[in-house]
Amino acid sequence: MIHPYDDLPLHQSSSPLLHPSSDSLGLYDRYFFNGFDANGELMFALAMGVYPNRQVMDAAFAVVRGGVQHNCRSSRMCATDRAHTVVGSISLEVTSPMLEHRIVVEDHHGVSADLTLRVVSPVIEEPAFVHRVNGRVVMDYTRITQFVEWSGWISLDGERIELADLGRVQGCRDRSWGIRGGTRGLPGPATVPQFFWTWAPTLLDDMCAHVAINEEASGKSWHRSGAVVERFNAGEGSIDRVLDTTRVRRADNVSTVIDWVSGTRWASSMTATIDMWQSEPVVISYEPYARFQMSGVGYQHPEWGHGQWRGDLDESRDELQLDALNPLDPTVIHVQHLCRAKSGEREGVAVLEQLVIGPHEPSGFSGVLDGAN
Repeated sequence: MIHPYDDLPLHQSSSPLLHPSSDSLGLYDRYFFNGFDANGELMFALAMGVYPNRQVMDAAFAVVRGGVQHNCRSSRMCATDRAHTVVGSISLEVTSPMLEHRIVVEDHHGVSADLTLRVVSPVIEEPAFVHRVNGRVVMDYTRITQFVEWSGWISLDGERIELADLGRVQGCRDRSWGIRGGTRGLPGPATVPQFFWTWAPTLLDDMCAHVAINEEASGKSWHRSGAVVERFNAGEGSIDRVLDTTRVRRADNVSTVIDWVSGTRWASSMTATIDMWQSEPVVISYEPYARFQMSGVGYQHPEWGHGQWRGDLDESRDELQLDALNPLDPTVIHVQHLCRAKSGEREGVAVLEQLVIGPHEPSGFSGVLDGAN
């Protein structure tokens, strides 16, 4: 199965580029983007993924406005050309790799958008995520994170929102690929589900920081990373500048202290300490003030989960009244909080993503979905 990209010297094996590197159903390749204004009046996100062994490409675009989250989801069969990043009414164009992307939503049941991101930081290549349970691969993937600013507009049921009217609309993007959920659906003894995840991309006055942690039930980490990078103005990046690894200051160690909202698995605050080689640690405090539900873009969703087969083409829209949700509903615990961030005299905004399922001794969680005391 040959693709025009096979004419480029990019092969990692003797196989054509479209031949999957693994037969795992968890094999995937995904884009994720988010955006927000400083006041939290608008939050939005897009996820688009391809699952070669499932023959599925899906996408979701969700917007939080006035306490309501509007979720648009699309899925289509993708048997061959994974480079055609259009799923129904949602499309993604990589207009300039690592520098600029464009997202278009064409009247998805009353929701439309035309958004362009331009990067404001170098690329952070995170350490590989590799996790095995009883020798079987659960996770084996790579991810990059980068900070961005947005321009364009969003229309919700006739209300057109010009991003320029909200001041600076910032955010981040990530790209990840490999295997996630590699043992899902395989035979074996039943086990108590457990997953602890915090992710905190942070935009400060003159720099950006990043923290990512996965921990087992005991609190022992199987992934822990952090980095600090320069921040430049949108449009001032070049491919050499964003790929220059000397501009990424990687952490020697990362630690966090999290306080939880009583009766939930949502953070009420967090402090992160990023220890740097031969320099003072970077200490950042996080105070949440707005919330985005990740189920809106497919995470933990029972019917529109990533890679689920929904036929040749299927689309849907729904809404979430955020203040009416049960925080311990399994489809609701995965969140991104918009936070006020502070590090010394520096101030800014951050996204604090949390997904905590099952026991986690340092947090005081002992069951699958018990809330904090």
